[in-house]
Amino acid sequence: MTTVQQSLRAANKVLAAADIPDGPRDARRLMAAALNTRPDRITLCLNNALDAAEEKAFFAKVDDRSKGRPVSHLVGGRDFYDRWFFVNEDVLDPRPETEMLVQVALSARFGDVLDLGTGSGAILVTLLAARPTATGVGTDISQAALRVAARNAAAHDVAARAAFRVSDWYARVEGAFDLIVANPPYIAADEMDGLQPDVRLYEPRIALTDEADGLTAYRKIVAGAPTHLRAGGQLMVEIGPTQAAAVTHMMSKAGFERVKVHPDLDGRDRVVCGQWPENADQNRG
Repeated sequence: MTTVQQSLRAANKVLAAADIPDGPRDARRLMAAALNTRPDRITLCLNNALDAAEEKAFFAKVDDRSKGRPVSHLVGGRDFYDRWFFVNEDVLDPRPETEMLVQVALSARFGDVLDLGTGSGAILVTLLAARPTATGVGTDISQAALRVAARNAAAHDVAARAAFRVSDWYARVEGAFDLIVANPPYIAADEMDGLQPDVRLYEPRIALTDEADGLTAYRKIVAGAPTHLRAGGQLMVEIGPTQAAAVTHMMSKAGFERVKVHPDLDGRDRVVCGQWPENADQNRG
């Protein structure tokens, strides 16, 4: 038998040879999964011996990771906004930068929310968990993604306040909301080859790119938002770091007020939000 520390050292060599970024961090996360504990507790058991089953499970995951499979798929999920979300190959892996969209959304008042392209449901579920009286609708073009979202809603006790439906953006959405949020596919087609293999090869392409200039989804989301926002309601979207000017222009041209760009923790433009006018009901049409 080998110890946890010895196995981690061996795993680090395997991942380094495969050019996996942040290999030591990934190895600790995979070890935590094999031991059914949290990564931050691995230090406490470095001298513990792995039994045969634990060692086999760990190195099987290391082998998969060395081939590029995402850690979240190997351990069954990831943390997002201090909650654990189930993730698989049917949904986009929720990323830390998307937490800025949640943070900005939670600064607004809303009784109901529409999450377009909900994927894993991480955004919608987090918002509903933080607002116990709010309700929400999550849409996605993928039925498989909606199954993941529903599972996460149930895991975080918001299923009774969340509805999920297959819809191409607003196609099957009825009514108006206080808040619309979206993290749409914003990677341009000619940028796809530059993505890390664990993203490009293992996450759903439809959730990453519009197969065009990266702005197609924003055009549809902004154009349809006035019909589905109450007067004074807000639209908030995550963007790529070079898209702030284009999306800000779209919102302003569509009639949104107080359009603002919020940076993420690394200082990159990350969220654009705008408010539909308070007197919107008088001006529509």
